[in-house]
Amino acid sequence: MDSNTKRDIIMEHYSHPKNRVRTEDPDYLKINTNNSSCIDNLDIYIKIKNKKIEDIVFDGEACAISISSTSIMITNLIGKTVLEALDYINNFEAMVNEEKYNEEILNEALVYDDIYKQNNRKNCALLPYKGLKKVLEDYLKEN
Repeated sequence: MDSNTKRDIIMEHYSHPKNRVRTEDPDYLKINTNNSSCIDNLDIYIKIKNKKIEDIVFDGEACAISISSTSIMITNLIGKTVLEALDYINNFEAMVNEEKYNEEILNEALVYDDIYKQNNRKNCALLPYKGLKKVLEDYLKEN
């Protein structure tokens, strides 16, 4: 994917993020994830039923990379099982950390395949994934 296409996808998800809405619905699990070194501070809400992700929404302040990464992640995870979501997250983390990964499952998240070149931006892209991974792992321990 060329750099202009990557930039267009990132800016589209930043300008018009998917599922950016706050919820107080008690059926959603909530996680706050933030970068202590910048403004990034997101609340992510996930609704899981029978080990399947029914919905994910988010709200908060963050940079273009964190917002777009969250929007892309959400688009790819709604409808997946918890185990499929964890596999997706692990592959995204591997890609960002320059490790072996399955690019076929990452879809638009491939726009971050070279973000490792900017270490400070790597944290921005990983922010929603780290938060959601903890929620999913905790969910599996309890269910």
